[in-house]
Parts: sequence; structure tokens; C-alpha cells
Amino acid sequence: MDQMMGDGGRFPLEAWFWEMPIVTRWWTTATVLTSALVQCEMVTPFQLFYSVRAVFGKGQYWRLLTTFLYFGPFSLDLLFHVYFLQRYARLLEESSGRSPAHFSWLLLYAMASLILISPLVSMPFLGHPLSSVLVYIWSRRNPDTQLSFLGLMVFTAPYLPWVLMGFSLVMHGTVPKDEIMGVVIGHVWYFFNDVYPPMHNGSRPLDPPAFWRRLFEGRRRDETADNVNNEFAVAGAGPPEVR
Repeated sequence: MDQMMGDGGRFPLEAWFWEMPIVTRWWTTATVLTSALVQCEMVTPFQLFYSVRAVFGKGQYWRLLTTFLYFGPFSLDLLFHVYFLQRYARLLEESSGRSPAHFSWLLLYAMASLILISPLVSMPFLGHPLSSVLVYIWSRRNPDTQLSFLGLMVFTAPYLPWVLMGFSLVMHGTVPKDEIMGVVIGHVWYFFNDVYPPMHNGSRPLDPPAFWRRLFEGRRRDETADNVNNEFAVAGAGPPEVR
């Protein structure tokens, strides 16, 4: 029994869940729960997809979120998508310093962009293109990483989005519009965060605004300040004076 448990007395699946950064953790949880609700017939996919008429005409605003959470009923395909989603979301969130402000701002940018574009391509569910955004950004930021696809071919990370597009084209026989949307939106983010700043004195136009950082990180700073003040109190001195 002890061999089945990981560090801290947790089972491997539980440890894997709690080791995820917070935004990735809850996004993965919401995705699995959404499919579970559909599987249990508590909701139907028709109540989840994005529709301009349903959202802005009937006030069904939850569709702005649920369109990104439903990947289909429980199946091997769903398991694959959940693994893919959490893997690249986790890698990106960890590379941003595990900052919920920066990673959640990336998600907000991608979701808003996809919602604006989706009526042009008649795409009601937007979880797949959102995953493609994350895959593209990660692949461009890790140009030297070697990857293997189904054990058949080895390539560097920047080719990953195009390999996935080719595989989707072969499997479904149609142009993968969702992955193309993801690449376009992901490239805009990558350009303004990784290419643009060195050429413009470090200017980062797509960084989260101050109010967004305070929303996610203000509590962390307050806790740090409280800990410092407590240490001074224990030492019998007041906090340092600001001049």
C-alpha cells in the first residue's frame, strides 16, 4: 500500500493534481466536471456551446465559459485532450513564475480572441483552439526541445503545431480550422511578448494591467508584508521606517 502512495502520503493521481499550478488545476478540473455533467445527463452539449444569439440575445452568459470546457463525452479522445491541455497549460504557467496573474491574462486574451473570431468560422466549441494557442506559444519558446510523434518521427518543438495539423488533416480529411485559429492567436501573443520587447526598449503591450496583477497577487504581497511585520514584532522592534 505504501508503494502506491507518493510523497507526503498521497496517491500518484492526487499528487499529480495538487502539483499543478492553480489556474491549470482548476481549468483541468472544470473540463472533467463538465464532461461528467453531460455524461450524467444533467446538462446537454446544446446548453454549453457558444452562440452570439444565445449569449447576447437571451442572456445565457455562461456559454462564454462553457464553450472552452467541453471536449466531448468520456472517452479515450477526452483523456487525450485533457492530458494535452494540462501538460502545456502547466508548462506555460510554471514558466511564467507560477504567476496566476500572467497566465490567466494569457487565457483571457486567447478566449476573447477566439470568441470574436468563432462566428466567422462557425465553431461552437472553442476548447480545441484554446489548447492550440498554448501549444503554439510553448513550442516557440522551446525551440531546442526534441519531440517524438507516435514514435514515428522526431522533430524540434516549433514544428509541433504543424505536425498536429497534418495529423488532423489525415485523420479527418478536413482543414483543421481550430488549430489554424490557435496558431494565429498564439503567434500574436508570442510576437508581442517575446519578439517585440527587445526591439522596443522592453515594452510589453500584452502584459496584464496593474489592476489584474493586484487582483491575483495583492493577497500574496499582503501576506509577505504581514510575515515581515510579525518577524519584527517577535524581535521586539517595529517595522522599518519608510523615508
